[in-house]
Amino acid sequence: MTPILPLAVADASGEPDGDRKRDSLFLLARMQLAGHGPVHEVRVRNLSEGGLMAEYPRTVAVGTPVALDLRGIGEIAGRVAWCESQRLGIAFDQPVDPKLARKPVGAGRGRPPVPAKALPPR
Repeated sequence: MTPILPLAVADASGEPDGDRKRDSLFLLARMQLAGHGPVHEVRVRNLSEGGLMAEYPRTVAVGTPVALDLRGIGEIAGRVAWCESQRLGIAFDQPVDPKLARKPVGAGRGRPPVPAKALPPR
C-alpha cells in the first residue's frame, strides 16, 4: 500500500515540498473515485512524476483510492492526498513521465498535432 502524505508536508500535487518538479498546465482528465461509480471530468492544473493537482467541486476524503485516465499517459491509480477549496491533490501509486501529457494529440485528416500548452506565469 502506498503511504499517504500528510497535508503539512505535501505540496499541491501531493509530493513532499521540493522533491519533484511540477509542470503547470491545463489538461482535462477522467477520474473515478474508489474504483467504482461514475466517471468525472476534472481539470488538471499541475502534474509531476508522483502526483497532480486537479479542480473538483466536491469534498473527497484523504486516502480515497482514485483511477485516472490522463491524455498521453493512460490509466493511473492513486489516492487523494488532500482536498480543499474545490481542489484536490492525488499521489500516484507508481511514478509517471509528465512529459507524455504534453505530447501532441493525434493529427488526423491533414491537421497538425495540437500540443498541450503551459499556463503563463502569474
